[in-house]
Amino acid sequence: MTSIKEDTFICLDCEATGLDISNDEIIEVAAVKFKMGEHLDRYETLIDPKRLIPDESIKIHHITDDMVKGKPTIDEILPNFLKFIKGHIIVGHGISFDIDIIAAAARKRSIPCQIESQTTIDTLRLARLYGQTSVNSLEVLRKHFNILTDGAHRAMNDVVVNIEVFKNLSTSFNTTKALLDRLKKPIPMKTMPLGKYRGRSFSEVPVEYLTWASHQNFDQDLLFSIKSEIKKRKRGPSFTQASNPFSSL
Repeated sequence: MTSIKEDTFICLDCEATGLDISNDEIIEVAAVKFKMGEHLDRYETLIDPKRLIPDESIKIHHITDDMVKGKPTIDEILPNFLKFIKGHIIVGHGISFDIDIIAAAARKRSIPCQIESQTTIDTLRLARLYGQTSVNSLEVLRKHFNILTDGAHRAMNDVVVNIEVFKNLSTSFNTTKALLDRLKKPIPMKTMPLGKYRGRSFSEVPVEYLTWASHQNFDQDLLFSIKSEIKKRKRGPSFTQASNPFSSL
């Protein structure tokens, strides 16, 4: 079994006109083929979405209509981009969004695409497993690990930072297989990451809200954490607490 240091990965990131997988369009893609000790190759391009970019999106990634005007279209770049990333494990932060929007873009244009069948590693989930940061955003992790950046929220900059975050988060795994095997299992979360109880520990969230949340289309870690808290409530206090008359003092 090869060491994780010997394996080749692809780290990728997309910027888009918005977050609607079905209706929004990709306006930038960036990917780096890398091993733990070196960057092997890179792919980066702006993309003309043939539509206006909403102001709220521009505020996030700072990509304007003028910047993408006349750039290649997604139809032109996608076949080569898919060829570039093919055959490697894909690393990304909240990678499901990137996978989904790339796959959707390919389906709209009848471009053959196998990206949904490629193995992925989500550094957001690795950060939950690491558990040493109160917030698991890429920017907070960058600061936590003292990773330098040029400050721009652009696809390639995020990819370069993400690779360094991945290296830091995977140090306890000797092989990629061991890392992937761990990610097959749910990772308990400490706090509710979204909604009106965002940032609160699960023990502080009303059971009615937890019950509602347990039926939503959340990722496996969040659903596991929610359902674990519900089960804990149903079990009630432990025998030790129940039999100790001073437990509430």
